[in-house]
Parts: sequence; structure tokens; C-alpha cells
Amino acid sequence: MTFAPRGAKRQAVRGRDVATFRPETRRVLTASLVGTAVEFYDFYVYATAAALVFGPLFFPTASAAAQQLSSYATFAVAFFARPVGAAFFGHFGDRIGRKSTLVASLLTMGISTFLIAFLPPYAMVGWVAPALLCVLRFGQGFGLGGEWGGAALLAVENAPPGWRARFGMVPQLGAPVGFLAANGLFLILGLLLPPGDFQAWGWRLPFLLSAVLVGLGLWVRLTIAETPTFQKAMAEAAPAHVPMAEVFRRHPGALLGGTFAVVACFAIFYLSTAFALGHGVTALGYTRQSFLGVQLGAILFLAAGIIAAGWLSDLKSPRAVLMGGCVATVAAGALMGPMMDAGSLPLIWLWLSAALFVMGFVYGPLGAFLPSLFPPRVRYSGASLAFNVGGIIGGGLTPIIATGLADGGSLTPVGYYLGAAGVLSLLGLLPLRARYAETA
Repeated sequence: MTFAPRGAKRQAVRGRDVATFRPETRRVLTASLVGTAVEFYDFYVYATAAALVFGPLFFPTASAAAQQLSSYATFAVAFFARPVGAAFFGHFGDRIGRKSTLVASLLTMGISTFLIAFLPPYAMVGWVAPALLCVLRFGQGFGLGGEWGGAALLAVENAPPGWRARFGMVPQLGAPVGFLAANGLFLILGLLLPPGDFQAWGWRLPFLLSAVLVGLGLWVRLTIAETPTFQKAMAEAAPAHVPMAEVFRRHPGALLGGTFAVVACFAIFYLSTAFALGHGVTALGYTRQSFLGVQLGAILFLAAGIIAAGWLSDLKSPRAVLMGGCVATVAAGALMGPMMDAGSLPLIWLWLSAALFVMGFVYGPLGAFLPSLFPPRVRYSGASLAFNVGGIIGGGLTPIIATGLADGGSLTPVGYYLGAAGVLSLLGLLPLRARYAETA
């Protein structure tokens, strides 16, 4: 038996940490974060505009309530496009590589967002206006459907042992970064522009700005290499002929369980952002600027929750942290009605902050957990489809359903809806195990 010199183990650990954060690794993590931040900025710009201006601009003949519902309906279009994008980009991501597919998804999302800035209102072209809005919203969802899975794989497939969840949380941080940029810009425009100017043309500026951000994201992503896990998988065997078909045939349980596992994160996010903003400005009577300010303060707790969940997931397991987050989601749902209906903006901020912190625990670990359910040869397709179909269940129709549930004047039924989403995700997680974590 031989013994290592005193301090040798400490030096080895220190050497591994240095390798973990070498320039190439930092570039990969930056690419995964910047890309998802740009994509989510594009997505949230639309969500904010849908809550604030799209109703009267594109559906002026309806009542105020019907305008809001119609606007949320266009918002939902992207969620139904996301699984289509997941299948399309997942196919090429599993066959030709993660890098080139991520570049294509970013371009698709960016072009769709940029073109929304030039849409004419209903008063100019009639029904053509909302039709074009839905087409471009579909393009947004199609691009985002290929974004999340690829960005998560870019991070976790470059992670050293013991760091998968912390690497996997980096693209997840793109969500709060994109939200801060999108809603922060809307808040600034609301403060600088008269209401008439904001309604007429000011809302278009965030969509125009997306072109600059997409250019930044493309520049970062074009500087990275393919992931070592994908290179190894291609060296060992030919790629799957139809990756999505293989996912359905060989991994149906992982796909179904993974889909339900993400429902809670979508429900809690869109209830505390898009729905809360629309409800707060209309039914609760707060000004747009004050409620946007409250949400911007609360979103910082989402970032804190993601970081905390990433560290805990490497100490325990992503599955355990996700299950704890689901239980906390039920508690957040129980508190929604009493706190949001109390007529106090500080209490509303407190609930939004707590809910978004909880979301960090049902969202942050997904970057490491969902890829671990599928082998590398079909991982892009499997993880992307589970994430985006779960988005339809948890997020696509949530603002519409919540608006209907809140029609009686109380948000307590909406809180029950959120609690049910937490239970559904918990049930989805119970039978799942990370089968391919060692190959990521």
C-alpha cells in the first residue's frame, strides 16, 4: 500500500478547480449564459408587451377583459411552437452538434422578435395585424424551443465531476437576466415617455434593441468548440437516424416524468410575472411603473434561488432539490390569495419575491437533471421536448386560466392552481432517476 504525500490531495483538488475555470471553460459558460439571456429577453419583451399594450393595439373591438384574454392567447402561441422547435433543433443538435444548432435557434428567435417592432396595429390593416403577430410569436417559440436544451447541454457536457449542477445553473440564470433587461427597459420607457407616445411607438423600442443583443449572443457562441461529450458519442457510434423517434421508443418514462417535472417552474413564473403584471395594473389598480418596479426587485430572488439550488444540487442531488421546491410551490400557492389580495404593495412584493425564490429551486436544477435522464445520442431531443411540452402544461395557458379564475375578485383560486402545479411536478419526479449523469 502506498500513501500520498501530505498535502497532495489538497493540491490535486486545487488543480482540478483551476482546470474547472480555465479560459475555455469560462468562454463556454459565458456563451451559455449570454445566449439564454438574449433569448429570454426576447421572450419576456413579448410577455410584458402582451400584458400592457397588445390588447388595445391588436384587439380594439373587444371589451377590456376580452382584449387582455386575446393578448394572452397570442402569448400562448409560442408555447405550442416550442415543442415543434424542440423536435426540429433537437434532431440537428443530436446529429450535427450543439454549437451550430444553438446559433440557428438564436437567429430564429432574434429575427422574429425584431420584426414585431414593425407590425402595424389593427387600426391600419384589420385582422392581418393580429395574424402577423401570431406568426412572429410562433417564430419566437420555435427558436426558444431549441435554445434551452442546447444551452443546458453546452454547460453540463463541459462540466467536471462534482460540478454538473453548478454548471447547469449558469444558463438558467439567463432567465432573470433577460427579465431584468426586458422589464427594466419597459420601466425606463414608461418613465421617460408620455402614455400616448409609449402606446403609439415606445413599446417598439425593446423589440428593435433585440437585434443588438442577438448580435452579441452570436459573436460569443461562434467562438466556442463542440462539447466533448458529443464528440465522444459521435466517435463511438453513428448518430441516431431520427433522435426523437428513439426518445419515444426507448425512453418514454423519462420523457413523461421529465415533462411533468417542469410544470411547477413554468406555472410559478408566469403567474408571478405576466399574469401578476396584467392583474396588478388592471384589477388591482396599480400604475405600470410601480408594479414593474416591484417585479424587478422580486426577480433578484429568482437569481438567488437558482444559485442556491445549484450548489445544493451538487451537495445532494438535483432531484432532491427539485422535490423540495415542489413542496415549497404548494406553500406559495396557499399564500398567494391572502398576500396578493391584501391591498398592500409591500406584501405583494414579499409574495412575488418568495414565489420567485421558490422558483429557483424548481428551475435551477433542471439544467443538470433533465439531461441526465437521456443518453448523449438523443439528449438534446429528449431534454428539449420534456422541457417545452411541460411549458405548455405549466405556462402556455396559465395567464388565461388564471385570469378566468380571478374573475370573481379573489386570487385564492389562482393559488390553488399553483399548488396543483407543484403537486403534479412532484408526482412526475417520484419515479425518475438520473441514469446518464456520469456521461454528461
